[in-house]
Amino acid sequence: QVQLVESGGGLVQAGGSLRLSCAASGRTSTRYTMGWFRQALGKEREFVAAISWSGGGTRYADFVKGRFTISRDNAKNTVYLQMSSLEPEDTAVYYCAYRGDIVVLTTTWGYAYWGQGTQVTVSS
Repeated sequence: QVQLVESGGGLVQAGGSLRLSCAASGRTSTRYTMGWFRQALGKEREFVAAISWSGGGTRYADFVKGRFTISRDNAKNTVYLQMSSLEPEDTAVYYCAYRGDIVVLTTTWGYAYWGQGTQVTVSS
């Protein structure tokens, strides 16, 4: 089992920034991929960003448009999502997800473990 705990969500005005964190614990693989997804009220969960074990491989959703940056600190088993220039459309519950190998995927079915989510609300 792998446990994921997100933090860093909150209320921010449009144009502001937030940094989300996700700490992994438990029986993690030697090398694993981490991703961020989000789910707005009444919508399906969608891919935001993912990062390889080394950090050298990243993928982003088109709507990120250079506003978000995913990073990780393997010594701390933690992945981050730095979000800038936030828009009201970014309002959602943000989830981190774990995949127990080095393949960086953008689909929800590619990830075996999920955090409980952290709410991000962007006011206009």
